[in-house]
Amino acid sequence: MSLNRDAAMNIANVLTEALPYIQRFTDKTIVIKYGGNAMIDDELKKSFAQDVVLMKFVGLNPIVVHGGGPQIGELLKELNIQSDFVDGMRVTDSKTMDVVQMVLGGLVNQDIVSLINQSGGKAIGLTGKDGSLVRAKKMYIERSSPELTTPEIIDIGHVGEVESIDRSVLDLLVNSDIIPVIAPIGIGKDNETYNINADLVAGKIAEALNAEKLILLTNIAGLQDNAGKLLTGLDAATVDALIKDGTITGGMLPKINCALSAVNNGVNTAHIIDGRVAHAVLLEVLTDEGVGTLITGKKA
Repeated sequence: MSLNRDAAMNIANVLTEALPYIQRFTDKTIVIKYGGNAMIDDELKKSFAQDVVLMKFVGLNPIVVHGGGPQIGELLKELNIQSDFVDGMRVTDSKTMDVVQMVLGGLVNQDIVSLINQSGGKAIGLTGKDGSLVRAKKMYIERSSPELTTPEIIDIGHVGEVESIDRSVLDLLVNSDIIPVIAPIGIGKDNETYNINADLVAGKIAEALNAEKLILLTNIAGLQDNAGKLLTGLDAATVDALIKDGTITGGMLPKINCALSAVNNGVNTAHIIDGRVAHAVLLEVLTDEGVGTLITGKKA
């Protein structure tokens, strides 16, 4: 009997802790970049879908932007199409772009939509091409070295960067009971299709909508210092200093730059959270502790 009472009290405490956050974020837009382990492990996939559905039911407006690099790589391998990378970016010729569209716009996108619908929500899948949601331009890689008098410009094919976001389609969906699930594929002025980094698409959508939060799921605990301690509650100036002193380097830099751009362009807070933790999104949004690094634009 006491065990049941203790369990009930624990549930009551959790709900009570979540209440002020629900009140604060009602009708606010939260853009979530979904990827990493959370997108591969079956239990984590299920918990993510449940988180998004619950957020919508209690009055928040989640928008999901997803990646799919491992799934693209697997299908390319099955089709005997070689994968080449330049500075971490997949070289995307026409055949590879066909696979990218098939995987991101079809298989992965519809899998996420189905998971959300199975959890009791109403999701709809989109790519950035739908309604010209994500206008893109071709990305080039620039390399400099002492041996070169001018930087080397490398063409990596159908890889793009975000030029603009048309928020009209998203406004319609956000103001309904539908949860948008967006594949990071953009359309250029030349009607070319571009594969775009999902973090960048999520960040630019968050900026265009003046979202309350941008949440980037990762496969690590969040931003850590040189001693491995989790850093959180950071302002943009502190993050800039951490980049300059070499604390933030390598693969974390693009995510951090995406988060910085967001909080410097109308997004209230950005979060880099551990997608390996079940219900990571709810824990970050609706509890005191959270499970990652929170970044704000202004000094506290």
